Amino acid sequence: MLHPFTSPLLLWLLLLLALWMLFLFGGFLLGPTRNNRRIARPARIASSFLLMLAGWSWWALSAGDAMHFYAGMIATGVTFGFMGDLFLADLLLGSRTQSMMGGISAFALGHVCYITGILFLLRQLPLRLPGSMWSALVLFWLAAAAGWHSLVMRGQARPTILHWAALPYALLLATTAGLACGLALQHSIVMPLALGAILFLMSDLILAGALFNDLHWPLHHDIVWLTYGTGQMLIVYSIGVLLLQ
Repeated sequence: MLHPFTSPLLLWLLLLLALWMLFLFGGFLLGPTRNNRRIARPARIASSFLLMLAGWSWWALSAGDAMHFYAGMIATGVTFGFMGDLFLADLLLGSRTQSMMGGISAFALGHVCYITGILFLLRQLPLRLPGSMWSALVLFWLAAAAGWHSLVMRGQARPTILHWAALPYALLLATTAGLACGLALQHSIVMPLALGAILFLMSDLILAGALFNDLHWPLHHDIVWLTYGTGQMLIVYSIGVLLLQ
């Protein structure tokens, strides 16, 4: 267990959080509206990079603590998330299809890391009601499948590989959210992780509707980033909540 403000790294992590808020929320509040968005690409990428940096900073701070493995999984997951953001911003690959597949693959690997971290927490935090874990998991699987069907497959006469790839990806995100929520129902200290996973899933469903079915509304790009970015922040800073308990 760490005591607040006893380490310069904790102050560094608070600075990273403040900078993240400046880039993401400051970009939304102060940026001009262009192409139905206000948060400029450099601000979006910078906010994602700051969360990756925060993840590895928490990992360094957790050295010697029982949560060190969990911190490492979250830091690795958010690193894959940063890579996914680079793909979707068309900064790594050429064609749009390649960028989409690269982004989905990177985010999927990130959630494998998140799930691994949550399974580690399951061994550290005893389950008094195991049934609630399975109930939450099934509920999120059903919600993700319904969202995929209505937002991705609806109206598609000839679905492509991207349409079908969106289903296992949605179920993977739902697994993260379901496991985290099932654990949070019994241990409130996991609530930031659970809320972060829910926001991540919500952002991807909103994005799927826009990408696959042209479901656009004012500033929907920013809504995706505000929910996704906040979700990632809560997942990363859940490390600190566990360390400071």
